Amino acid sequence: MTTTHKALERRNLGLLVAVQSLGGASPPIIISLGGLVGQMLSSTPTASTLPVSLYQLGLALSTLPAAWLMHRAGRRTAYLLGAVMGMLSGLVAAWGISQSDFLLFCLGTTLAGFYGACVQSYRFAALDAVGDPARHAGAISRVMVGGLIAAIIGPQVVIWTRDSLPATPFAGSFYSQAALALLALPLLMLLRLPPAPPKAVAHGARPLPEIVRTPQFVVAATAGVVSYGLMAFLMTAAPMAMVGCGHSVGEAALGIQWHVLAMFGPSFFTGRLIERFGKRSITALGLVLIAASGGLALMGLALTHFWGALVLLGLGWNFGFIGATALLAEAYRPSERAKVQALNDFLVFGTVAVASFGSGQLLHSVGWGGINAGMLPMVAVVLALLAWQGLRPSGRAPVGG
Repeated sequence: MTTTHKALERRNLGLLVAVQSLGGASPPIIISLGGLVGQMLSSTPTASTLPVSLYQLGLALSTLPAAWLMHRAGRRTAYLLGAVMGMLSGLVAAWGISQSDFLLFCLGTTLAGFYGACVQSYRFAALDAVGDPARHAGAISRVMVGGLIAAIIGPQVVIWTRDSLPATPFAGSFYSQAALALLALPLLMLLRLPPAPPKAVAHGARPLPEIVRTPQFVVAATAGVVSYGLMAFLMTAAPMAMVGCGHSVGEAALGIQWHVLAMFGPSFFTGRLIERFGKRSITALGLVLIAASGGLALMGLALTHFWGALVLLGLGWNFGFIGATALLAEAYRPSERAKVQALNDFLVFGTVAVASFGSGQLLHSVGWGGINAGMLPMVAVVLALLAWQGLRPSGRAPVGG
């Protein structure tokens, strides 16, 4: 590798870390305040989490269009459009608050979903920036540093700006969300990623319905859906539950901050744990930690219970979701990778959207304790599936195509 190529690689990775830090700060702002603003603007208590749910739905529905745009126009063009949408979403949401217009606020959080879909793919841009497969893991780890920084920026923005406009509480945080997206634009313009390689011609690939019926796909997809779905469901309800129990908005935002730090922090060594103990074992550990978060939440409503549960939930998501992603690789041949991964992500983020739609209704009807008790059977089902798969002969998809 020439000196010029090394310098370009370092610059691209540095830029991706920076834009990950800025773009990744938007979800904590929306999740921390979306339900609280919903309670303030909506006349129906059960609709209070609708803004967060619409963000998750927007992200799920934007995943495939964003990928298509990246393929047709290049990553940088898609990412620039995503940042513009992120800026517009913050302005629309803040305007909705200032006008006491719940639907306008919901439109703003929905528009943020496209930006979220673009931010989710920054880790894949790191692979393009490096090129050498032997260094892909290091490149992804570099970009994950941006996730850690975003976990600090987002909640701190909420704390610093939520009362900056006294006449319109929380509007300042969404103006700040727009400002963060604006700051990302010039950084994205500096990206110089290599063009995507030509699309490989599938040879010997099985039909998708056949792949979906295999035990490898069923177990991996179920583990991923439950890990991510429960995490998003509980994280959406937690800020409202905390405020409802007498804790402050700032304490709720800090709880989300620690939760997101727990989500991303272990990523630097999760891969090594998987190599040492196996994919199923680490996936199962993640689900056990998610169950433990529910058990801690059922023990009390003090700040330590909420924060401890959110930290365990974040750790459980990291091990459970990354382990499930590794398990998914056993379900497809190289020629089937794109369509299987796309289906898996659509199932995951679609489930997250559906789960977040129901969180407000369930919190209102069964309470924080009922939500945490209700998720335990789902964890038990996935643990049983993992144990069942562990008793079967090794079942990687046959190599071919």
